[in-house]
Amino acid sequence: MKLLVKAPAKINLSLDVLYKRPDGFHEVEMIMTTIDLADRVELTLLEQDKIHILSHNRYVPDDQRNLAFQAAQLLKDRYQVKKGVQITIEKTIPVAAGLAGGSSDAAATLRGLNKLWELGLTLDELAVLGSEIGSDVSFCVYGGTALARGRGEMITDLPAPPTCWVILAKPYIGVSTAEVYRRLDLNGMQHPQIGEMVKAIHNNDYQGVCENVGNVLEDVTLKLHPEVAQIKEQMKRFGADAVLMSGSGPTVFGIVQHDSRMHRIYNGLRGFCDQVFAVRMLGERHTLD
Repeated sequence: MKLLVKAPAKINLSLDVLYKRPDGFHEVEMIMTTIDLADRVELTLLEQDKIHILSHNRYVPDDQRNLAFQAAQLLKDRYQVKKGVQITIEKTIPVAAGLAGGSSDAAATLRGLNKLWELGLTLDELAVLGSEIGSDVSFCVYGGTALARGRGEMITDLPAPPTCWVILAKPYIGVSTAEVYRRLDLNGMQHPQIGEMVKAIHNNDYQGVCENVGNVLEDVTLKLHPEVAQIKEQMKRFGADAVLMSGSGPTVFGIVQHDSRMHRIYNGLRGFCDQVFAVRMLGERHTLD
């Protein structure tokens, strides 16, 4: 028996860091939304009691370092599952890009194995399990658009943002999230207006969304990697209505509503950057069907 599950990327419309917690993690407030750029995760039921990861992307680990492997192992351990699974990951989302590709693969694995192994868990239960794997996994279990607090595991559902194009550009570099957080100056940052972004989304106010994008991690990554700042400037120059780095980077996204401007930005960046995508935001949460 096989099951194919879509694992969409996410972008951060807002990302704020409030303080460092006693457990060593940072308290965050983020508004995230899924976009129509997705990996394909194929789950094949195995009678042998093992987990096997298969991917043709050399940057995807095929052992316990892989978050999808961790998701399967967590379900096996927690619910005494004696069957196995082959997890085939077809990557479209760039690796180490600030787009939660690995987290989304893990979330897709949780949703898919819940069905394949007939566990009968709810999305809420799967999201709680996801929080044990990584900070973005809970959100990726739900998908859609949400305000995330805590380490990212406290999720409040939001309506879909106004309809628009998202153009993404990832330079040929990787960024260490741990390094970015380590260099973050919690005292000297300018916090984004999370409340105003929530209001703009509720009001379907495209201009309000554009005016309130913000990411406190940007300054750190831009200093470490000047090419990210160059991509931001190119996007603005080509006419994006708002431009922001997603997560800890290095991917930069711009949003526009008009097809003609989307094509201009996309074509302009293609000569400047290796990986460029033009996609739509996804409004709907995942279901267990």
